[in-house]
Amino acid sequence: MKSKTVFKETKHFIKMELHGWSFWEIFSLTVVFFIIGTNALLFDDSIAAVISALCGILYTFIAGKGKISCYFFGLLGSGFYVYLAFKNALYGNAILYAGYYIPMQIVGIVKWREHLKWKSQEIYKTSLGLDDSLQLLVFSLMGCAGAIFILKLLHDPSPVIDGITTVLSLAGMYLTVRRCIEQWGVWIIVNALSIMMWLKAALHGEKVYSTIVMWAVYFILGIYFYIKWHNELEKEQEEKHQVLEKIS
Repeated sequence: MKSKTVFKETKHFIKMELHGWSFWEIFSLTVVFFIIGTNALLFDDSIAAVISALCGILYTFIAGKGKISCYFFGLLGSGFYVYLAFKNALYGNAILYAGYYIPMQIVGIVKWREHLKWKSQEIYKTSLGLDDSLQLLVFSLMGCAGAIFILKLLHDPSPVIDGITTVLSLAGMYLTVRRCIEQWGVWIIVNALSIMMWLKAALHGEKVYSTIVMWAVYFILGIYFYIKWHNELEKEQEEKHQVLEKIS
């Protein structure tokens, strides 16, 4: 009896997680997977890079949809990314993912479960106030300066880019857990710099082409989901305003 209940709940969960996908989102995801697969075969890409890329893109796509299942792919992809970062001496990124990103995704599961819409099982989206935005900006600038200094001492081959992406990823993950739209602005910057960082590794002979494709897709998704979340928040504000007008 208990197993039947678990099966029904699991079936319902999967159904809700797959709900709300548009044709173009599914088509785009299929094209991206095809590109990564073809790229991996042509350039003999590493298996770790391919798995990390596929899981990372699924995580970003599903997180943008506001679905809690994104964290399953996030945790799996992060594990492989840690391996790739250590192998390429990108210590800032490796420490970031192992010591912060993975634990924060577990926190994200707990926090997102508390803020799910009953019907769609998507999260309620939010935005930062002015004071919170200024505080985050100050801490990010201070953190970037400190990270660059430490990574130079550790002889990181890309201390500036690695330091900035590390600190901004801390901020981005914090905003993701808080369900804030500002996360997408942060991720756009991180993704653009990460493309540059991994291109440098590829130019030095490392087979990380899938990782480069992954960050390029992240960059595009960051723009797409920023617009999507912005439109959703505007619509919600408009609906609230209409309700208040009716009451008054």
